[in-house]
Amino acid sequence: MIKIKIVIVGLGGVGGYYGGLLAKHYAANPDIEIYFVARGAHLKKVQEDGLTVITETGTFTVKPTLATDQVSEIGIADYVIMTTKSYDLESTIDQIKPCVGANTVILPLLNGADISQRIRTLLPGIEVWSGCVYIVGRLNKPGVVESSGNVHSLFFGYENRTSDRLVAFEKVLKDAEIEATFSEKILSVIWKKFFFISSTATLTSYFNVSFGALLTDEIRKSTLLALLDELLLVANAEGADMDRSVIDKTIHQLEELPFETTASMHSDFQAGRNTELQTLTGIVMELGQKHGIATPTYKKIFSELSQRINN
Repeated sequence: MIKIKIVIVGLGGVGGYYGGLLAKHYAANPDIEIYFVARGAHLKKVQEDGLTVITETGTFTVKPTLATDQVSEIGIADYVIMTTKSYDLESTIDQIKPCVGANTVILPLLNGADISQRIRTLLPGIEVWSGCVYIVGRLNKPGVVESSGNVHSLFFGYENRTSDRLVAFEKVLKDAEIEATFSEKILSVIWKKFFFISSTATLTSYFNVSFGALLTDEIRKSTLLALLDELLLVANAEGADMDRSVIDKTIHQLEELPFETTASMHSDFQAGRNTELQTLTGIVMELGQKHGIATPTYKKIFSELSQRINN
């Protein structure tokens, strides 16, 4: 077997959980090497004591082939799984260039509808798949990540294509007990997730309320429905092939979650941190303009949230 190098870039709740499972399963396999790219105190702790992953079924600690912030130490990778924040995309791509070769595949698991396309622009000629995850994960403290909520689904694909490599990578993930699904219709999968995260992140930040509160007030609920209507037009113009049932499903998802749950973008606004406003809100306006679709609700809210950031 040819040796396979898998690099996990970003070791927060998402990268730590999936990277941890890969490192655990392939620890004794000389043919598959797992690398972690992290930084700061978190990296130092992982280098010294390993990465501790707390899951719903137990806790384990793993050491990868190498944990580093110097990507040049890794050499050329076969697969680079990106799990950083979308606002760090350009700097992350610059960081990983030393380990990207002609046959490297990039798999981003970032929030956003246009992430893969942006990476293809930054790395022309490189095979970039698309992916998304449903997981509740967080970095508890340096060296420790935790998954909760019993949701760990990972979907990936390469826009209406199949190949031996895609199928083989699904097996690599599944063998490590990752709930991975290779989907030929990955665009629809990503847009379904984007429907939920774009609308809820935008409105919890705008109204400064939890998920549940979006449905308990007529103004908030009517604003949510207006956003979802605009989003459906844009998604289908982009080729997502969705019908209005996605709006009902989004409302149902909100009803099912604990009332006080909120979006990470809302938490970032409250804490005065960098936010994914452009990736989750601004992009809908941009894609609307591209297709000649009016998005007045998104435009109004994006403008006000941008002002709040500037103030």
